[in-house]
Amino acid sequence: MPQSAKSSDEQYIKRMADMLRQGSTLTELACPVCASPIFRLKNGDLWCAKCEKKVIVVREEAELAKITSALSLEALEATLLAKIQEIQGKMLHETNVEELQKLGVALSGLLENLEKVRKARKV
Repeated sequence: MPQSAKSSDEQYIKRMADMLRQGSTLTELACPVCASPIFRLKNGDLWCAKCEKKVIVVREEAELAKITSALSLEALEATLLAKIQEIQGKMLHETNVEELQKLGVALSGLLENLEKVRKARKV
């Protein structure tokens, strides 16, 4: 076995041991991506130690649509926040009034959309 694969396996085993020490429990579920065991964290979330990602179990088609929608809105909110920060950074260094106005209009639109996304997430 190549050294990098061995090191990767050792890190994975260490992560699993750390999760158990921190109070996570091993479930009967397997990760749909890598087939590794799934852990239930103290807060109730399901987690794959190998993929290092949250796992969501869907039992019904309606539940899948609801979860997919929530994840999409969450990703959209993160994108809008990143763009708002990007524009804020540009505004800090901009001296041209016309360019500042353009950035202000863009910022205003992003903030309006952020508000809409946050309202949609609450529904």
